[in-house]
Amino acid sequence: MKQETFTILSRVYTQLQQIAAQLYTAAEVALQNDDFDDASLLQSRADKIYEEAENIDTLISELEGE
Repeated sequence: MKQETFTILSRVYTQLQQIAAQLYTAAEVALQNDDFDDASLLQSRADKIYEEAENIDTLISELEGE
């Protein structure tokens, strides 16, 4: 894998992790405020973003092994 590709994938992975963390935090705040619909929505979006970040991490690991 070219260094440029590795760099961008690593950067995107980090950004997605940060976004997921922000959404999880917002979901927790919504839950504390008894905003259950909002909490559920935020949690769901965070889960999907976290899953995508993990997929990118797996891809990076696989490509590094080549």
